Amino acid sequence: MPGAVSDAELAGSLEGGFVSEHADVDGIRLHYVAGGRGEPLVLLGGWPQTWWEFHKIMPPLAERFRVIAVDLRGMGGSDKPAGGYDKKTMAGDILALARHLGHDTVNIAGHDIGGMVAYAFAANHPANTRRIALLDIAHADERFYKHSLLPVPGRQQVDGDIHAGPGRFLWWFAFNQVPGLPERLLAGRSRHLIDWMCDYLIDDPGSISDHDRDVYAHAYSTEDAIRAGNAWYRAFGQDIEDEKTYAPVTASILALGGGEGGYRLLQAVLADKGTDVEVVEVTGSGHYIPEEQPEAVVRHLTRFFG
Repeated sequence: MPGAVSDAELAGSLEGGFVSEHADVDGIRLHYVAGGRGEPLVLLGGWPQTWWEFHKIMPPLAERFRVIAVDLRGMGGSDKPAGGYDKKTMAGDILALARHLGHDTVNIAGHDIGGMVAYAFAANHPANTRRIALLDIAHADERFYKHSLLPVPGRQQVDGDIHAGPGRFLWWFAFNQVPGLPERLLAGRSRHLIDWMCDYLIDDPGSISDHDRDVYAHAYSTEDAIRAGNAWYRAFGQDIEDEKTYAPVTASILALGGGEGGYRLLQAVLADKGTDVEVVEVTGSGHYIPEEQPEAVVRHLTRFFG
């Protein structure tokens, strides 16, 4: 991968005294980047990205919080074991890391898969949860079984261009279920996937730079990395069953929704998922809110967690 940069170098490029570290917790080695001072604020990213997706918001947040951006199990510099990719287990990873770092309670902001882990954390560890923020995502539930394998009306191609159709056609939810094949197709060629996803789910493709895309492509360049990232999706069935057992989350929830119906979807999905839920629309953004509208995200998170 041309111009591959280490996590240590990436962390050192951020203002706020950020340092790249590893911790061995409950049999798994997790990578995280931490900096700043104050109450702990854990940041959890999603597919197909790493902790680096928060690089625009980490320095300003570090002025108020002890920011801890984590590579989830299977992501980036963290271990990629054979199993444990259900969000309940991954939430346990984050609790173990928090305790390892000396924090018994934490605030958590999660984007994409990280948002699912944040919700699972609050549902399973309420005594350890201060507040959670969900960025353009809700936890998997039975609605996921209704995603169509064909573009339904409103999500069709326009003159053969899937990007031109309104809405989101979530074909990768099915693609990532297939064992073995995505690894063979994408190993060493993950930049094609990164570019497609960024351009499809974003308002301004320039919000995620060529350098950023190289960072993500490098992180998903091997068969093992692709297999581990896909495992988050293959665990959705277990996640859905686990979600059925969860009572409404008692910790305050902030949900930030981007374009293409993200805000309206979160309003509908989260209505009965918590006892104190605030849903906010982030205008001018697609799915990748921390990179597309970092100033708005910092403003909302500072207000909510502060």
